[in-house]
Amino acid sequence: MLYHLFDWLRQSGTKIPGGTLFQFITFRVLLAVLLSLVITMLWGRKLIQYLRDKQVGESVRELGLAGEQQKKGTPTMGGIIIILAILIPTLLLANLNKAYIRLMIFSTIWLGMIGFIDDYLKLRAKRIAQQQGIAYKKGDKDGLAGWFKILGQVVLGFVVAATLYFNSNTKVWREYVGTRKPSDTTGIRTVVLDGKEKYFVEASEPITTIPFVKNHEFNYSKLLPMGIRGATWILYIIIVIFIVTAVSNGANVTDGLDGLATGVSAVIGTCLGIFAYASGNLRLAEYLNIMYIPNLGELSIFIGALIGACLGFLWYNAYPATVFMGDTGSLMLGGIIAALAVIVRKELLIPIFCGVFLVENLSVIIQVSYFKYTRKKYGEGKRVFLMSPLHHHYQKLGYNESKIVTRFWVVTILCVVFAVVTLKIR
Repeated sequence: MLYHLFDWLRQSGTKIPGGTLFQFITFRVLLAVLLSLVITMLWGRKLIQYLRDKQVGESVRELGLAGEQQKKGTPTMGGIIIILAILIPTLLLANLNKAYIRLMIFSTIWLGMIGFIDDYLKLRAKRIAQQQGIAYKKGDKDGLAGWFKILGQVVLGFVVAATLYFNSNTKVWREYVGTRKPSDTTGIRTVVLDGKEKYFVEASEPITTIPFVKNHEFNYSKLLPMGIRGATWILYIIIVIFIVTAVSNGANVTDGLDGLATGVSAVIGTCLGIFAYASGNLRLAEYLNIMYIPNLGELSIFIGALIGACLGFLWYNAYPATVFMGDTGSLMLGGIIAALAVIVRKELLIPIFCGVFLVENLSVIIQVSYFKYTRKKYGEGKRVFLMSPLHHHYQKLGYNESKIVTRFWVVTILCVVFAVVTLKIR
């Protein structure tokens, strides 16, 4: 809104000191980071106190983990802080006419709303049990049904994929292949770079970045036989839905220790910011020989707000946490990370830079699958890990919670560095 206000004043000829700064994306990105930090650190304290007054506290399962009883009663639903710290700077500083910005605002509100409803239903079940004088035990069936949360993730995946496939403002530019200037310039964009004319055409089919190959590009239509490639959009939507669902659930599963999901998300957000900057800058994309994606510049403001919100929330969520994000935050963070990865066409790199989410998800799948298999075959269920997700396995081994979290952060940083390096590894 501030961006549009200063832009209107500039076009009307009204001069305001410092107003021209809003024309520069770098200034607005830095301002978004600072503003999101201020919102989380100042307003967050008031929200935490409000949640305490309303007795919006976490219920803890008896899992035999060190320090679990100390977490009992800690305010949850703190993801509201993160959502507001993302949306307010974005609405104030970004160009709201851009398709990418609108898509990310929808993603944040949509999954944040689903997570909020889930947390609210769990708290309501707890209060009903207390009013009836029943000992409350936290269970998976207290909140939204699992299928409903999956449905919400499916809807988000469908919206993201359909927007990227059908919206003309979200197309990738590919360099025109030819030795001479094209005679027919219909659909051709001419760009002067370092004194030389280069020609680009919009990609008609969905393409993405694939690591370790020469041209770094993969066309989804190649997954289908030639005769049915007209249905590539259906395949693309299915793939994006799977990605959004997997990453969102991965973030949700990872949110089990103080500061774990928050810190990991901040590091991953930094990685996505690098990708967005590189792909949205024609000169840098040319240097790195990666695909150029126009209109990505405004997306960096959203990513800056995301990073600032995570870092600010970490102030209260770090061990020992004074607030938990709940599903309100974890489902939302995973969903927008997946959406951002698809938008910057780096979804095939998700297993690398979201390595912690992937391993946490796999640990649960492996544990449950092996337990069911051995119970069916031998009559008694056996386990691969002492407890899943993986961070609880290390707790059972006797590792301190803060040490586990710090090491998972370090692993995420290494994964991010490797993911960035893949831009030049062929």
